[in-house]
Amino acid sequence: MSEPSRELGQGFVEYAMIMLLVGIAVIVILALFGPAVGNLYSQIIPLI
Repeated sequence: MSEPSRELGQGFVEYAMIMLLVGIAVIVILALFGPAVGNLYSQIIPLI
């Protein structure tokens, strides 16, 4: 009886680890490209 609950818990742990890695990747991408996007945005706004 303990096998299905153990497998279910393992699925949640794997899902949480994937979400953690995706979050870290998003933070790194924003840190790298944030200033460039901000400069592009500030150059486009006066044209509108």
